[in-house]
Amino acid sequence: MTVTAVEPLDKRRSRVTLEGEQAFVLYRGEIRRYHIEAGGDLPEQTYREIVEDVLRKRARERSLYLLKSSPKTETEIRRKLREGGYPEKVIGDALSFLRRYHYVDDEAYVRNYLEVNRMRRSRPEMAERLAAKGIPRELVSGILEEEPCGSGEAIAAVLRKRRVTPDLADEGIRRRTVNYLMRRGFRYAEIREAAPWLFGGPDMPDAGLE
Repeated sequence: MTVTAVEPLDKRRSRVTLEGEQAFVLYRGEIRRYHIEAGGDLPEQTYREIVEDVLRKRARERSLYLLKSSPKTETEIRRKLREGGYPEKVIGDALSFLRRYHYVDDEAYVRNYLEVNRMRRSRPEMAERLAAKGIPRELVSGILEEEPCGSGEAIAAVLRKRRVTPDLADEGIRRRTVNYLMRRGFRYAEIREAAPWLFGGPDMPDAGLE
């Protein structure tokens, strides 16, 4: 394989391009050890050694480090490893390793997320946030069906946090609160059932929701 380019990323690392395609990132000392230079040839055996002996171990260690601060989804780990310049084969191996030892488990991640957030977020909002983390929507939908979240409790928690109570809320505050809850993904009927006092006046249910 022809080494197309060796581009410095920082003081310690460089990106190696093979046959015109980004291949991997190595430390400067490793590049010298394997005699990698632009325009040179990288033997297949050396390439396999770099991937199997250096990058595979490093990707696993990097993945475990990413999980130290908080749980991550498979998509989040994959994204971070891609940003680090790891080849797809190495990323796949790292994820298989994490799954094997249950360091990553998207289903468990969803269940834990719902348990933590069910009292303060609507179902649509939680589904959107989980989708943004790369969780398949069908997985989230299935678990939500198994473990329905009480919207009434979540709405009550939001009202407590915002300190909106029947005795303190005038019509303007009530109207803005309903709008806020609807933007958070709560349905009109859910809000009305959980906090009917938000719709105090006779004209309130159908009037002026901005």
